[in-house]
Amino acid sequence: PKRTLEEIIPPQYHAWKGVFLEKDTAHLPPHRPYDIKIELLPGAKIKHGPIYSTGPKEDEELRKTLAQQLEAGLITPSTSPMASPIIFVKKKNGKLRLCVDYRYLNSITKKNVYPLPLPSDLIEKLRGAKVFTKFDLKWGYNLLRIAEGDEWKTAFKTKYGLFEYRVMPFGLTNAPAYFQHLMNDIFRDMLDICVVIYLDDILVFSKDEKSHTEQVKEVLRRLEKNDLYCNSEKSFFHVPQVEYLGFIISPEGVQVDQEKVTAALKWAAPRNVKNMQEFLGFVNFYRRFIPDFNKVAKPLYNLLKKEATWTWGELEQTAFDGLKEALTTAPLLIQPDHTQPFFLECDSSDYATGAILSQKNKEGKLCPVAYLSKTLTPAERNCEIYDKELLAIIRAFKEWRHLLEGTELPIQVLTDHKNLEYFTKGRELRGRHARWSMFLQDYNFQIVYRPGVQNGKADILSRHYGVTPIGGGVENSVLLKPEIFIATITSDEEIKDLIGEAIYEDERSKEILDLLLRKKEVKDWEIQEGILYHKGKIFVPKNDHIRNRILESRHDALAAGHPGQLRTLELVARTFWWPSMKKFVKSYVEHCEVCIRSKPSNQLPVGLLKPLTIPDRPWEDIAYDLIVGLPESEGFDAILSVIDRFSKMAHFIPCRGTATSQDIANLFLTYVWKLHGLPKSTVSDRGTVFHSHFMQHLYERMDIKPTFSTAYHPQTDGQTERVNQIVEGYIRMFSNHQQDNWASLLPLAEFSYNNSLQTATGKSPFEICYGYNPRLSMGHKGGKAPYADQHADFLKKGYDEVKASLTLAQERMKEFYDRRHRDTAPIQVGDQVWLNHRNISSDRPSPKLSHRKLGPYKVIGQYGKHAFKLELPHTMKIHPTFHISLLTRFEPDPHGREPERPPPIVTEEGEEEYEVEEVLNSRKKGQKIEYYVKWKGYGVGDQTWEPLGNLTNAEEQVEAFHKKYPRKPRP
Repeated sequence: PKRTLEEIIPPQYHAWKGVFLEKDTAHLPPHRPYDIKIELLPGAKIKHGPIYSTGPKEDEELRKTLAQQLEAGLITPSTSPMASPIIFVKKKNGKLRLCVDYRYLNSITKKNVYPLPLPSDLIEKLRGAKVFTKFDLKWGYNLLRIAEGDEWKTAFKTKYGLFEYRVMPFGLTNAPAYFQHLMNDIFRDMLDICVVIYLDDILVFSKDEKSHTEQVKEVLRRLEKNDLYCNSEKSFFHVPQVEYLGFIISPEGVQVDQEKVTAALKWAAPRNVKNMQEFLGFVNFYRRFIPDFNKVAKPLYNLLKKEATWTWGELEQTAFDGLKEALTTAPLLIQPDHTQPFFLECDSSDYATGAILSQKNKEGKLCPVAYLSKTLTPAERNCEIYDKELLAIIRAFKEWRHLLEGTELPIQVLTDHKNLEYFTKGRELRGRHARWSMFLQDYNFQIVYRPGVQNGKADILSRHYGVTPIGGGVENSVLLKPEIFIATITSDEEIKDLIGEAIYEDERSKEILDLLLRKKEVKDWEIQEGILYHKGKIFVPKNDHIRNRILESRHDALAAGHPGQLRTLELVARTFWWPSMKKFVKSYVEHCEVCIRSKPSNQLPVGLLKPLTIPDRPWEDIAYDLIVGLPESEGFDAILSVIDRFSKMAHFIPCRGTATSQDIANLFLTYVWKLHGLPKSTVSDRGTVFHSHFMQHLYERMDIKPTFSTAYHPQTDGQTERVNQIVEGYIRMFSNHQQDNWASLLPLAEFSYNNSLQTATGKSPFEICYGYNPRLSMGHKGGKAPYADQHADFLKKGYDEVKASLTLAQERMKEFYDRRHRDTAPIQVGDQVWLNHRNISSDRPSPKLSHRKLGPYKVIGQYGKHAFKLELPHTMKIHPTFHISLLTRFEPDPHGREPERPPPIVTEEGEEEYEVEEVLNSRKKGQKIEYYVKWKGYGVGDQTWEPLGNLTNAEEQVEAFHKKYPRKPRP
């Protein structure tokens, strides 16, 4: 039975029972030195948030709360230019609490650096104490004032008007720092003498019972006076031993609560090979910290050999116990350091959540601070994957709250579930999501996506055989469809972590590492934070997985844009180096399926038969053109491309194909001339828009001399045509099936192009214009910004160098223009080939953005030397014989980018069933509706039209499609 307050609280403290009853503050506190200041980040954009829909119960609670807080003076009507939306969180008693969704305000607010006490320092004060009382404080919202002049930033929008807070509201960032300031002020003369306080954890400590009673009474008096309340169920009175901030405190001294850091590793002995693989997979992450790892683990690895029979004896048990002990002792498990950032790896399975809290050691390697593994309740098991992954994060923050709350450096929350990146973005939150969001506002953290292969440690803690039913029973994955709001790039920090682990396995680097670690000099080599550098570039060991990850970030990513071999090599070489890197990059790009499908078959650059005069400096002479005939995206159906003929820098501006000359002039003023000033001359197509009287008049007034390329002979303006091909290829590769998101891709396409090496100049456009290369991703330092004198020297000498390079490039193009050709690889029956899309109709909105090649398809017949019959899908209602000029031999990808196709699911009726990943389109055929389906694990060539009757187990995907495209045909 639940104890009453009288039973929990000792009799001598009954006079202060009110401290353990929650009450709402009914008066406005005074201004004090620790009023909450809300300092916005420089350049932050203020905006009005949406009004979320509410039901009758929520409306009633809203009216009631507004009336009470207005009467108490806690809020006031507002005319603020910014406002946040409101949400409702359900309390444990079922009542609703009005909260404000301050996620956007928090994201643009400068973090308060008021120092929180170090847990280790607080613990040190407790040595010698013999009796303890611990209070768990409930947050004192409404007890602190908002600093004068900052109230407007707290404004919140309701259907009954706009209001702003005069006191600290729930959910505002920096609250922990200001609350600690308040507590320090209230108990200043008692701190470290008989009281230690970490945010809402108060510990009273004494050497004898008599003095302890008086000290506890004084603490209760001050809590009552300041309207601070405690949780009676989590408070302890006059105990000889207490858990505080992860430590066990007693008269005998201070001990680490070992249960907190080792409970997750209570593995039972493995029962089979699969169990052993799981355990060794986890231990392998930390093998470099475990002395004689290979020797200790050898008996366990012997069980994984093909010829081995499963036997579990004393030898295996000893090895198993030895590895478990090594995981929880020095030098592996390190003490937390609050001056360094924390890394939190989280994951969930169908039956448990797992987490590892880590920090980097002196060598820059991640070492665990603590482990966590907790099973899910039956109700929690029924949650969607998204909620389970969030629960893993919430549990970790609650478990290690004393370490993670109030950190100055952001906590890196690493998860293999991409949807969680969007939890902190603007979307309406309800139920548990709203409650969790409010909880997380007190923490300074970033959610970082890491693919499952890189999140293996936390993954293993959530899925190991100790928390999974013996009979299996793993549930089917729920397909989630996150919208791509941001461009994801593999973090260089992730890659560096992989490299730091792999260099100790690389034969080439072992000898060099040994010399460097013995403080000996090795020419061109150095070691920094556990990473080996060759001539200032990160050395990449012989590990195809790591090298492929690097190429993914420099070639496949949105910010890279699938550049060609030379440009990809230049992007990689800015940061990394390994032997035969050029050969590896060449192979990777040549076998990129996206490039093969999307890029024109003629990869050779366009020659300039009539070269124009080379400019003397950037943006002195520009070329521009319109790309028209695109599907509508965000109200646009064309792209205005503007290119600087000297640096090759370009701007891609979305517009309408029907834009008038005045519209084009306004776009120039808005996006180009405001950045680069006025050009001396221009090159453009001879179109009606550019050739109009208005544009001519505008040129005259601005003293610009226009030059128009010859009709039907675009060589005069060849570079514009080439750049147009690049931007079209970029959005062809990254646009969705409906091709209606290309406008949002243009900034990334522009960055990708301007950051790529140009053959003619030998530099990227960015470097020519600014003198250094930009930063590409997290952890990548980019080009070093030059000093003023160096930059001036570059401007003086660099332009001459670029001009000389352009002259040489023009001469080469003229010389070799007519000699360029490409050999065709022989094709035989049984080969796989790509089919040119020419003359094959597509259901996609624009042929211009559709794939250039289809397939690959198998050659099943040959007629003469130049005609081949292909094995086409039944959905392609065309003749299967094609001329050799339309075919390109398919080469398997040696870099492992072709995922193994998953086997079909066999139903109880014995029928094969394939999993639908996404519905891409719909059409009406006769009286029936058909859907164009992308199958999970299969490529573009395997997409098919299916009647609705074949998609009985894909109702969510069908509904998601119609929600996104409500005008498409539906039943």
